Amino acid sequence: MKAAARLRDECGVFGIFGHPDAATLTYYGLYALQHRGQESAGVVAGDGCRLKIHKGMGLVSEVFNEGVLAGLPGDRAIGHVRYSTTGSTSPVNAQPILLRCRGSSVALCHNGNLVNAPAIRESLEQSGSIFQTTLDTEVIAHLIARSGETVFEDAVIETFGRVEGGYALLFLTRDKLIGVRDPNGIRPLSIGRIDGTRGACYVLASETCAFDAVGAEPLRDVEPGEMVVVDAGGLRSVQAMPCREAALCIFEYIYFARPDSDLAGLNVHSVRKTMGRLLARDFPVEADLITGVPDSSISAATGYAEEAGIPYEIGLVKNRYVGRTFIQPAQRIRDQGVKLKLNPLRKVVSGKRVVLVDDSIVRGTTSGYIVGLLREAGAREVHLRISSPPYRYPCYYGIDTSSRSELVAASRSIEEVQRMVGADSLRYLSLDSLLTAVGSEASKRRSHCTACFTGRYPVDVDGAGGKSALEEPFCVGCAGEASGR
Repeated sequence: MKAAARLRDECGVFGIFGHPDAATLTYYGLYALQHRGQESAGVVAGDGCRLKIHKGMGLVSEVFNEGVLAGLPGDRAIGHVRYSTTGSTSPVNAQPILLRCRGSSVALCHNGNLVNAPAIRESLEQSGSIFQTTLDTEVIAHLIARSGETVFEDAVIETFGRVEGGYALLFLTRDKLIGVRDPNGIRPLSIGRIDGTRGACYVLASETCAFDAVGAEPLRDVEPGEMVVVDAGGLRSVQAMPCREAALCIFEYIYFARPDSDLAGLNVHSVRKTMGRLLARDFPVEADLITGVPDSSISAATGYAEEAGIPYEIGLVKNRYVGRTFIQPAQRIRDQGVKLKLNPLRKVVSGKRVVLVDDSIVRGTTSGYIVGLLREAGAREVHLRISSPPYRYPCYYGIDTSSRSELVAASRSIEEVQRMVGADSLRYLSLDSLLTAVGSEASKRRSHCTACFTGRYPVDVDGAGGKSALEEPFCVGCAGEASGR
């Protein structure tokens, strides 16, 4: 599969324990996480005796209705929205997965990617395991089933000692909700709480915006390598794996997370505004207006406008009834989707010098198309400003960038990319400025994964083209090139 014109995250997870309307609140939580995946959605709910599942292809609103939710009774549930990075787009790969394991029912769902799953799967198949899906999530289920540990939680801990990658997983058994985060904290997972007449109800979610949707109070992030267990006795924490150096995916701040979410104590909207301010400070340009590509670039664009003292205008209107086009797996659908998704405001941009702020350039096709839209609408100049460094290396931890050859900045200079997209000028935010925006001081540069910019991966990957970021420092020397200096 070709790399997408824009980046694609794998999915979002939501879990709740101790609420009488668990399935309905999970539905609301998945609605809030819909931006993380639009191919399929699913919920498993439990009442303490049995687990029941409903899942299907499409948006949350297409998969669920009042009748379906009424058929998912109980006070505990987990849910999932998916975009496929590992495993094909098909109903059988929709999550959560519900199966019989170790003499009981267990459901699990997963955000991220296990880099050693293919090797483990091959070994399991050779020893007799039969897989029902092509998901790396199912590899985890098989490892748990084969564990020699008698207690389910211990089997989970043993399993995660064997897998590598970036992941946030939820498990639901008849009596427990369990959340696990990878030892580097690459993929996000947060804890919230709803205080009610029956006592505290705990919630786990990929982003805190899901807590707002269900009236939960954010408590904290699940720590790298931590396993949290919620049952009738409340919430408890187990350090399932030794914590490695934190490496939260920095693209959560740049693009994936909703602006109303908080990650590692920082509000995403505020971070994006800071990115825009630093971009304007480093790369000013004479212009009449600033505009951003809806929706993820609006925050950075307003920050750029405020710093530059140039008016921010709505130059592009998004059709709210067209989903995030990069979610669609077929290139022919994505290309048409871009045309349906955005329309320029001709009377705003005509005759003007426009600064167009976007979050990233992946393959360059979408950026080129949007620049063309503004020119067709009469823009006199279009200056492209990107609120992240050049995206040069593929991600192996749950973002769909399949090969370096398909990343436009991997083999082209900034000037070549500028000519390709048709902009009058092109500048990227430097790596140093990006790390400043997310609060990574020079001594803490490993607190975020920046492998897509530097090629230094926090978890070793066969064929990744570089050593682990834990073995070598980040390639800060490329920041000058990234900024166009």
